[in-house]
Amino acid sequence: MTVSINGERLWGSLMEMAKIGATAKGGVNRIAFSDLDAQARDLFKTWAEDAGCPVRTDRFGNMFARRPGKNPQAPVVMAGSHLDSQPTGGKFDGAFGVLGALEVIRALNDNAIETDAPIEVVNWTNEEGCLFQPMIGSAVWTGLLPLQDALDMREDREGWTIQEGLERIGYSGQTELMGDYPVACYLEAHIEQGPVLEQAGEYVGIVDATQGQHWYDLTLTGQEAHAGPTPMAARRDALMGMSRIALEVDQIARDHPPGCGTVGRVDVFPNSPNTIPGRVVFSSDLRHPNDAVLSEMDVMFRERASTIAEEMGLNLDLKARTYIPPMPFSQPLADAVQAAAVASGKPWRRMYTGAGHDACNIARFLPTAMIFIPCREGISHNEAEHAEPEHVATGAQVLATTLLAAANGKIDFGISQ
Repeated sequence: MTVSINGERLWGSLMEMAKIGATAKGGVNRIAFSDLDAQARDLFKTWAEDAGCPVRTDRFGNMFARRPGKNPQAPVVMAGSHLDSQPTGGKFDGAFGVLGALEVIRALNDNAIETDAPIEVVNWTNEEGCLFQPMIGSAVWTGLLPLQDALDMREDREGWTIQEGLERIGYSGQTELMGDYPVACYLEAHIEQGPVLEQAGEYVGIVDATQGQHWYDLTLTGQEAHAGPTPMAARRDALMGMSRIALEVDQIARDHPPGCGTVGRVDVFPNSPNTIPGRVVFSSDLRHPNDAVLSEMDVMFRERASTIAEEMGLNLDLKARTYIPPMPFSQPLADAVQAAAVASGKPWRRMYTGAGHDACNIARFLPTAMIFIPCREGISHNEAEHAEPEHVATGAQVLATTLLAAANGKIDFGISQ
């Protein structure tokens, strides 16, 4: 049994969704808990219900659209991603995974194909982490993060909680979290967010492992002073301390290939051109696919940051915000994705994910795999983000073939994860 997706319909859905939060440069701005996030959710809900899939919302706002199977008690086969974006995000990050899975449902309906197990399309809450830590929705659903702790998180600038944010946009649901019903596996289709597939001329990446991540929040406190009369030797410049630490983040990553290191957010106080910065709040991010190497990078970073702060007479407050260990995905599920990629006739490769995804949380509990498609020049989290229609259609077709096999019990997962 096979099912063929409608690539033109999928592309049209992606472009229609991209109108919500559209930016002047061709991207999207749909930050989680915003009115635009609510509009995207509403549109997805309408489309899912039109496809015969009732939508449930759990207490953290995660949305689940279910297509029934012949056996209602069979473990659910789940696929999805997220609809929230970065402030200057692109049309495909997250949305492709949600709408690609919805297209599979539509294609099954077109061909009147019944599956043994139910299939659920999920939209996870707050994947991007613009205002809070990333991937909270899937972390709450799996139990990695206690629900009430997550709901009580408070936005820094305006002071509202996530609970209040969900209530404001109308997506504080009532259904319970993971464990209420059995789930067989989880698949997530996504743009690569890197250049590997495009440079190799490949259409599909079969993602069978995650890269580990340490994410830190740091505050350096020195002393504000006049930029003119204060000699260089007398300065306690928090911004210069941050700059030195940022260079160390970069160097540590370069010394541990294929590691990555990023300082992505910097708030400078008082942010005046005539005043030496007395305080800087910033983030740092280290990633590597080998946990032992990642641990070595973590120790090195902490030591070097402390040394720099001491040398410059600065007070350092370093907090570990997120740690995601490297983890292999389900090899039987990745093998099934590979078989579907082979059947598509398009070139493919096995690879790991360098970015964090909801799949990274879910893989700790369920058989999980991801499907990557190329994005132009590897650019993502950017309004210039672009994927070719042919790649989008191929990725969705591989997703459809794999979901159909999983929902009909054709994949032997062996010992559950």
